[in-house]
Amino acid sequence: MATVNPPRGMRDFLPADKARRERVLAVIRERYRAHGFDEIETPVVEEYGRLHAGIGGDNEKLSYNLLRRGLDAEAIRAGADDPAALSDLGLRYDLTVPLARFYASNRGQLPGVFRSIQIGPVWRAERPQKGRYRQFVQCDIDIIGDDSARAEAELIVASLDTVDALGLEGGTVRVNDRRALEWMLDSFGFGDDERPGVLITIDKLDKLGPDGIVAELRERGATSTAVDAFEMFLRRPQTTIYHPYGEAQIRRALPEGAPDEIVAHLVGLGEAVAAARPAAEGIDPVPLAFDPFLVRGMGYYTGTIFELAHPSVGYSLGGGGRYDGMIGRFLGQQVPAVGFSIGFERIVDLVAEREDAGAAAVVLVHDADVPTPELLAHKAALIADGARVRVEKRPKNLKTLLERAAADGYTAFAAVRAGDDPSAIEVKPLG
Repeated sequence: MATVNPPRGMRDFLPADKARRERVLAVIRERYRAHGFDEIETPVVEEYGRLHAGIGGDNEKLSYNLLRRGLDAEAIRAGADDPAALSDLGLRYDLTVPLARFYASNRGQLPGVFRSIQIGPVWRAERPQKGRYRQFVQCDIDIIGDDSARAEAELIVASLDTVDALGLEGGTVRVNDRRALEWMLDSFGFGDDERPGVLITIDKLDKLGPDGIVAELRERGATSTAVDAFEMFLRRPQTTIYHPYGEAQIRRALPEGAPDEIVAHLVGLGEAVAAARPAAEGIDPVPLAFDPFLVRGMGYYTGTIFELAHPSVGYSLGGGGRYDGMIGRFLGQQVPAVGFSIGFERIVDLVAEREDAGAAAVVLVHDADVPTPELLAHKAALIADGARVRVEKRPKNLKTLLERAAADGYTAFAAVRAGDDPSAIEVKPLG
């Protein structure tokens, strides 16, 4: 017998939960639009080959694939070891790959520098656990066609402004550059073929610490002299002098001799963010921190990468980066692109519940003998005044009904009897 529960890793949302999510989404949309971004929509499915083109990192392994139509048992057996022979479509595992395809398809109708909003569900065949789902909502903003630090700065400012508007002031953004990472690994002596595995290990630094990272690199069989050089760098004496985000902080965090071009790009990013977000007295002038070990696992990142942090939690609330090479795979020419995704499922649980400042939400409790025309006339009058109205027949236990209504987001109630004058209906606050 089929279970009545949703599939593992997926959820139902009760009316109050759904209303809360929509309120948060409304704020996100409004702030994104205020910063000049325009919302688009793409299909929830993409072609199998596009989703498995080697640009989605480990997420490609988590893609849900759709069986080709018309396959008979013999064809299914023949393709048992070849997913591409069985599937021609798949559910999107992020919104970046669909955006790249969208831009390549619609470029002629879009501005030279295109600022997009995409908000919608994505699917990954994750192992379900607390805070990790198989279906979840992503909220992305992207800028296509601008290769300057201004694009990254616009994304960071818009994202920080959005979390501020949600009541999560105090957010900061950790910043790195994949080019700096590649240069750093090269300076230590890691070979090209071993760098992907080394980056996977470095990405665990927060969890394993320097000792654990060095031990895992040696277990991987990474170049011994390179691991020695990396270990010396991790254990180097460091000054306690504080430097705000800028050239001094960046150069202090990298091995000596970091490329001037990369450092200048990162410094320019900080200057642009500082200009857009003047700091209060006693607060860092730039809400950024350079982290030379920030990796982000997506295979399509080519430059600046970043993650959103907040002092209330120990995990990131979003992130993104530059992916200049992706759209060129569809167009045959390079197009600069950079994006930032807010972790909606994490943020929605942190946003404090606030009463709506707008119209009341009223439960209209009526006696059983109130004629339907009268009842609907009362409801229409309240709606005309701007209220949201739900009609409920008076039960034996009115308290239980009103508690349920309050849990569903209603803020007031009114009692109606047969023959009541609509102008005499008294609306009373719940609680």
